Amino acid sequence: MNKWNFYTSKELKPEGWLRRQLEIQAEGLSGNLHKIWPDIRDSAWIGGNREGWERVPYWLDGFIPLAYLLEDEEMIASAKKYIDAIVSAQQEDGWICPCAKEKRAKYDTWAVQLICKTLKVYYECSGDEKIPQVIYKVLSNYYDLLKNGEIKLFKWAKYRWFETFISLNFIYEKYGEEWIKDFAKIIAEQGFDYNNVTDSWKKPSHNWLRKTHIVNLAMMLKSEAVSHGLLGKDYTDNAEKLRTILDKYNGTAFEGFTGDEVLSGLDPTKGTECCAVVEQMYSYEEIFAHTGDNKWAERLEMLAFNALPATLSEDMWTHQYVQQVNQIACQKTMIMAPWSTNGPFAHTFGLEPNFGCCTANFNQGWPKFALSAFMHSGKKIINSVMIPSVLKTDGVEIRLETGYPFNNKMHYFIETDSDFDFIIRIPSFAENLNVNGEKTDAKDLEFEIKQGKTEIEIEFTATPFLKERPNNLYVLQMGSLLFSVPVAYEKKMREYIKKGVERKYPYCDYQFIPKTPWNYGYADSDFETVYNQITDTPFSQDNPPVLIRAKMRQIDWGLKFPYRSIARKTPKSTKPISEVQEIKLCPYGCARLRMTEMPIISQ
Repeated sequence: MNKWNFYTSKELKPEGWLRRQLEIQAEGLSGNLHKIWPDIRDSAWIGGNREGWERVPYWLDGFIPLAYLLEDEEMIASAKKYIDAIVSAQQEDGWICPCAKEKRAKYDTWAVQLICKTLKVYYECSGDEKIPQVIYKVLSNYYDLLKNGEIKLFKWAKYRWFETFISLNFIYEKYGEEWIKDFAKIIAEQGFDYNNVTDSWKKPSHNWLRKTHIVNLAMMLKSEAVSHGLLGKDYTDNAEKLRTILDKYNGTAFEGFTGDEVLSGLDPTKGTECCAVVEQMYSYEEIFAHTGDNKWAERLEMLAFNALPATLSEDMWTHQYVQQVNQIACQKTMIMAPWSTNGPFAHTFGLEPNFGCCTANFNQGWPKFALSAFMHSGKKIINSVMIPSVLKTDGVEIRLETGYPFNNKMHYFIETDSDFDFIIRIPSFAENLNVNGEKTDAKDLEFEIKQGKTEIEIEFTATPFLKERPNNLYVLQMGSLLFSVPVAYEKKMREYIKKGVERKYPYCDYQFIPKTPWNYGYADSDFETVYNQITDTPFSQDNPPVLIRAKMRQIDWGLKFPYRSIARKTPKSTKPISEVQEIKLCPYGCARLRMTEMPIISQ
């Protein structure tokens, strides 16, 4: 049983800058993908002749909650059209994927796991009562096929077996039938055990392997949390053990991992796949819900406020396949790309740079994060992430007005028909915590909310500091925000058609060419924070909501041989080649070109 339960999109709505971020997403690629991209528009899932595997379920997994959170009737109708088409094609025995019966044994059933997860999301948003039976029939058929040996887990399904438990837990809670537990054991036994391959994570192999595939690993982190209940096992926080190994050998400043397809070490110019960012966020949302352990919610913030916006263009019409922590340009590289296995366009912005999986999958990032703001258990409600939202449920309304994480002021307006316990998760970095004007040393805040109206005002400070990274580099952090030297850029647009897929404005491809210096180091550790207004583009490079003034000097950093647009892993020299300059650093998530991990310059 979960420690905390999620609210639905009927109960929880975004406000303030968060709502604006979701509106940008709806106005951009997410809200229009089904109109322009053949793999969605003409998918075999709805009777077409394009991809009939992961892309439609991936896209719907984010598009559905986005539509319902914004109460956008056109988007809701589009979601219903897709779901109705998928459900109407379900076969008598329960099979639902667009695959002929005689081909099932060779069909990678990762798509079965994913569509069930997506149908659960649709049910929670729409309340459509036919959906639980649809999921039940799919999983019952999946169980029969696996138990009888007609099919088996292989390829992606084998390495993502735990994703089945998102829907398995759902139908067990609804129906409570014993075959579900037996099915859980079959899935786990046929699934891949990542605990046996941790040695392969310690040194980049540059070989394409599923056991080191970054998206598999991002998903895998939640495996114990979501599966231990049905498997009848104790929870051991295995995710922490595995995350620690991944972080030690492949960690990034934003607390994700390098993975340009496969794990890539500690080089800040190696990429992190966009899919991995949103899947790691989802893993942390699920782990926090299952365990209530605050560290997962805090790590979720790091990804959501840094890595997620950084890998998307400001208008969210384009995205990268991989982002770099030190990203001085987004230009096509040589045929011998600097990644482990990706191609030369992987870090440019476009419709589907490198592979299209991220085009479909990035959509879940912001909507599911918005649905993680408040959670509940019995008569307890927790504000798990302090993002602007309004909760309306069972005679309770809680409105949170805040500019967090860009500032640290929260104002709660509560009106309730009955008493309940209210918990506010306070980040570990919070200093000088004040509640309604009074200082407190509490870690989490707990309130007994009585019938009627209540207001709570919270404020704390967060001190900018230099966090040590590998290779004598440092990253500037304040609260859950990282800060980077922003590099101004020129956008070079490319419109073209490839394999029948059109790229045209605004969903064409872009290369970002640097116009300002990037070769800096920190001259000292004195920083000044400047707070600005949050604009209609919350993660804007030109108008960031907060910035930090730092004293810096240029150094002879150099380029990674033989590339012309990739910085060296470490500077060629840390000897200053300029006088001290005051540089305005912006949040990492605001900067599309940036230097983030930099040395401290000795005088």
